[in-house]
Amino acid sequence: MEVRTNWKISKLAGRWRNQRIWPGCLDLRPLALLSFVVLLSAQAALAQAAQPNTPDYSANPKWFPEIISAYKPRRLPPPDLTNSKSLSDMIRDGKIELSLAQLAAAVVENNLNLAFDRSFHYSAQADLLRAQGGQAARGVQAVGATIPDALFSAAIGAGVGGGGGAFGGISGVGSISGTPRSLSFQPRGSFDPGFTFDFSRDRTTSPLNTVVVAGSPVVSTNTTFFSFGYQQAFPTGTSFSIDLANQRQSSTQQALIYNPDVVTRATVSVVQQLTNGFGPAFNRRFQTVARNNVKFVREWFLQQVNSVLAQAEDSYWDLVSAQEQVRATQQALQVAQQLYEDNKRQAEIGTLAPLDVVSAQAQVASTQRDLIVAQTNLQQQALTLKTLFSKQITDRLGDAKIVATDPLPDPQEADMQPLEEALSSAAKNRPEVPQAQANVANDQVAVKATQNFLKPTFNVFGFFATAGLSGNQLISTPSGVPVVLPGGFGRELNQFIHVKYPEYALGFALTIPIKNRSALADNARASMLEQQSEISLQRTQNQIGVEVRSASIRLMQAKAEATAAASAVEFSRQSQDAEQKKRAAGLSTPYNVILAQRNLLEAQLAEVQSHATYAKALVEMERSTGVLLEKSHIDPEGAIRGQITQ
Repeated sequence: MEVRTNWKISKLAGRWRNQRIWPGCLDLRPLALLSFVVLLSAQAALAQAAQPNTPDYSANPKWFPEIISAYKPRRLPPPDLTNSKSLSDMIRDGKIELSLAQLAAAVVENNLNLAFDRSFHYSAQADLLRAQGGQAARGVQAVGATIPDALFSAAIGAGVGGGGGAFGGISGVGSISGTPRSLSFQPRGSFDPGFTFDFSRDRTTSPLNTVVVAGSPVVSTNTTFFSFGYQQAFPTGTSFSIDLANQRQSSTQQALIYNPDVVTRATVSVVQQLTNGFGPAFNRRFQTVARNNVKFVREWFLQQVNSVLAQAEDSYWDLVSAQEQVRATQQALQVAQQLYEDNKRQAEIGTLAPLDVVSAQAQVASTQRDLIVAQTNLQQQALTLKTLFSKQITDRLGDAKIVATDPLPDPQEADMQPLEEALSSAAKNRPEVPQAQANVANDQVAVKATQNFLKPTFNVFGFFATAGLSGNQLISTPSGVPVVLPGGFGRELNQFIHVKYPEYALGFALTIPIKNRSALADNARASMLEQQSEISLQRTQNQIGVEVRSASIRLMQAKAEATAAASAVEFSRQSQDAEQKKRAAGLSTPYNVILAQRNLLEAQLAEVQSHATYAKALVEMERSTGVLLEKSHIDPEGAIRGQITQ
């Protein structure tokens, strides 16, 4: 018996056709494939969960299921002033074996200057959130991410014009009022919808100088008032508002139709700006600038990371240089000590003058002094480096000895990048260029906004209102005993729904400034600032080019110095060996051997210093071309987050 099946499990499974299955056996292949897919999905989810998320303070608050989240302060994590776990784990047996890659990660995670500067990135995001709500952006002044002044003219949320009151004049319902009126509505609200609720209870007693109108010299009035409003503005230049008000009032006045009376009034108004203030590009100008400032501050922070990393790597090479100087001085001390022992032995048997022993002993003391200086310099360099990659120097970190594992680099032809390639890399990677470009973009937004301000203000509006009036009615009877006819809410609601007492209005408002000098001045000033920002961009590019050329010259010079220093060490070593051989043959003096030892030590120290200079020249070349983060294996997002994935 043969059973044929067709299985199709998603795109990963493809199509399995004409599968042969033994009779009576359960085919477990679909189940296995499904388990495999679920396992892959779980691994992907875990991997995504393992990646730390960068907080985004420009994100809108969630309305569901936490409806009140928009009204609660956002809880920020407290500042972490302790060293990262990865730094603590590097301390083993009282030592820190530190490579350049480990140094870069520790600096990004623990440097206090970067921790302080990192907050500006989140401030720019919060400013963008403010602009998305329809308010004017504030900028991040501390880092140079400013808001052009020209954008603040005619900002959203300037207020509401006339229009018979916020609720269409509810007090006019039920009163004697036949006076015609003019309506003029102005844009109101912001991009974030707004609700208003008002409630009040009032009792008033007023003396009157006549009894004709009220039928009494004293009138007492009890009023309960409730109102609800909604308003919102849109990027198109449209604003929309709805107002609903309800009032219940009882009075001691005579000859009232309803007492107490209940009045309900609803109004709807729409305003559209057609010239000045029209269009999303204009009304979202603060959002555009705030978004540019987020990019600006991001690049500014990466620039700070570049600078701090360059400083830390320079300090690292100073530490390596200090280690090599200690090692070279220790070797020189051993040679001087051996010479002193040999001279002392020869003086004891009478083949050498005691003065030569004193000279050798003086050389030992001098080298010991040099060793102490080199060791204290090493300790000082280690302390300087610790301040760059730690938030606090604990007792454990302070007592730990740093052992740099990366040796001083030897000059290589591959390090000498062609100048054109270096300039091209700097133009593409240096964060200062996007910063200057963001400033140009902001000033361009300001120019377009001031061009909009040059136009006359022309707004069209529509207005609709409906009202209802009911209450207890006192009806006279032939018997002379008045009858109270109670009024219900249903009667008022019926009037309200069927628009028994409507009000309609359509109109426009046109404002034409004569001469328009202030708007012309703002536009001219914004255009000048745009030109200045373009000049500043060119100046930044020129400065980057100067830095790249200077770094290239410095690198070539450092390479030549390192090559010459290596030759000097070789010649000094040969000279020392020759003097020792000549002294053994009786053709030289111990003093000449001591001089040769001193010259060799000086040449070795000079070689170490030249290699350190070459290493720091490489760092400057990487910084000036904008590839230092890449060379240090630092992800920009990880640097912003302050957590490096090892």
